[in-house]
Amino acid sequence: MLDIKIIRNNPEDVQYSIDKKWIDVDLERFLQVDKKLIESKQELDELRALRNKVSKEIPNLWNEEKQKALTEMKGVSDKIKTWEAEFHEFEIEFKELHSKIPNLLSREVPDWKDDTENWVIREVGEIKKYDFEPKDHHELWENLDLIDKKKAAEVTGARFYYLKWDLVLLEYALINFTFSVLTDEKILSEIIKENNLKVSSKPFVPVSPPLMVNYDTMEKMGRLHPMDDRYCHPEDKQVLIGSAEHSLGPIHMNEVLKEADLPKRYFASTPAFRREAGTYGKDTRGIFRVHQFNKIELESFTVAEEGLEEQKLIVAIQEYLVQSLDLPYRLVDICTGDIGKPDFRQFDIETYFPWQWEYRETHTSDYMTDFQAYSLNTKVERGDGSKEFVHMNDATAFALGRIMAAIMENNQTKEGRIVIPEVLRQYMWGRKEI
Repeated sequence: MLDIKIIRNNPEDVQYSIDKKWIDVDLERFLQVDKKLIESKQELDELRALRNKVSKEIPNLWNEEKQKALTEMKGVSDKIKTWEAEFHEFEIEFKELHSKIPNLLSREVPDWKDDTENWVIREVGEIKKYDFEPKDHHELWENLDLIDKKKAAEVTGARFYYLKWDLVLLEYALINFTFSVLTDEKILSEIIKENNLKVSSKPFVPVSPPLMVNYDTMEKMGRLHPMDDRYCHPEDKQVLIGSAEHSLGPIHMNEVLKEADLPKRYFASTPAFRREAGTYGKDTRGIFRVHQFNKIELESFTVAEEGLEEQKLIVAIQEYLVQSLDLPYRLVDICTGDIGKPDFRQFDIETYFPWQWEYRETHTSDYMTDFQAYSLNTKVERGDGSKEFVHMNDATAFALGRIMAAIMENNQTKEGRIVIPEVLRQYMWGRKEI
């Protein structure tokens, strides 16, 4: 959630974010409730102090004075109950409204209404020309006996799949390649130098995180809703993660980190689970939009003044990974009407799919500032001893199913085989084709 101090001190900026993100929340009412809460608490504190004072005096009073004091204290107690009930009502409304208020928007975010108006920063790579009609990834995989969606539908349901043979090897090759990049300080230093960045070259720490998170923690991450898109276990109040970000983000919940230890960078390769509610009939062919898929996710923690530069590094890493696979893509600046509720700034990478003749989203980079850290109570202690909330970034290294689909479609041959990207061959025993 957004720091209450920011809301009180910058209502115009908060309202701008609410309007541009199309969020339905009454900021004026929230500020009124906030004021009422402060007033109620002050009144309660004064009444409780009076009650304590009278209670201490009663044993030393004579009968007539004692009776008068007891009567007075009963009146005070009745007032306390009334104020406590009012405070509780305001507190409930406060929490409900506060949870709906989005993060502030960077004024550099393109001011447009929806995803059709996101701004393309640059296009990279050459779109291949084929002397044959390119097939989609699903047809390629079926012809090579690399996927079985029919049996998965019988065993589990629609939008699940079995991957087999070389497609599984390709998936693990992508994981191993990504691990080799993110843990290599030399490679990160080269990426930083090439992009003229002023950030640490500290490697990312690999983590194997929980695949389930409790409701309260997911709420603090700002990712619990819409719950229709989550796989939930109501009895235990737990939810399956839709991305490793959901369990990596809280890794320092209720902790105070040392400034000297930042940045802290993590990554994880995990399954991700999404009900894809509201997408009936959309992207049902292949594995572009499914209920379970594997994904490599990045998470980092920095001081406030390094947050934006950290996002630039993450985007540079994403571009490095896609360029290493020799896939054409474009970098997109997400506009105000399409950006996520917790985001201050968001960039996507869209990779080209020949069969669809269009670019599709394969990577996202989200800079949250301290929006999540405020709820998670993750702070940093500065060198002067002061404490403040950390700033957080999360991003996709690879959504493995989508990037494999892009590899298959872009690297297909006339004979229906797939050329393995050169950088992955060492992880597939030197093989050049599937």
